[in-house]
Amino acid sequence: MSHFFAYLSRMKYIERWGLMHNVHTENIQEHSLQVAQIAHALALIKNRHFGGTINPERVAILAMYHDASEVITGDLPTPIKYFSPKIKAAYKEIEQVANQRLLDLLPEEFQEDYESVFFPQEADRACWELVKAADKISAYLKCLEERKAGNQEFARAEQMLRQTIKDTELPEVQWFMQRFIPSMKLTLDELE
Repeated sequence: MSHFFAYLSRMKYIERWGLMHNVHTENIQEHSLQVAQIAHALALIKNRHFGGTINPERVAILAMYHDASEVITGDLPTPIKYFSPKIKAAYKEIEQVANQRLLDLLPEEFQEDYESVFFPQEADRACWELVKAADKISAYLKCLEERKAGNQEFARAEQMLRQTIKDTELPEVQWFMQRFIPSMKLTLDELE
């Protein structure tokens, strides 16, 4: 018997943004889906408009699992995770242990298939760049959602994330932001 998917099913219980007041709570399962959708689009944009040759499906798979270790570690808020180099290094080590634990939950014949999902490989470097960019965009969208609901708690995070995204050197990210983000600020009636 394998407990792998039983653990993954608990992603819906791990809430993000733990130190902040949330109008709408967000869990890592829904966040991971959004990151996968955005990362997939970034790969397509890179391939169609900027001469890329990235496998969009691979990018989406990596994004789906990018926070899976948090079913074991929980979601450590960003201000804590990056408070000091020591804490950051310690958390990276904890993530590695959690990822190994998840990998070990799989039947042995599937572990090789999932190893590169939980432990980044050099061959996937460009894919992971897009996943990280998509993760930032997803966090930015959460800020927009909260601010749209009148929650000022996310104002500073929104500014910081907008600047981080603006500073990225990936043209596909800027393309995505210009074409898809403006409508995220609209109401349902305005989308019609």
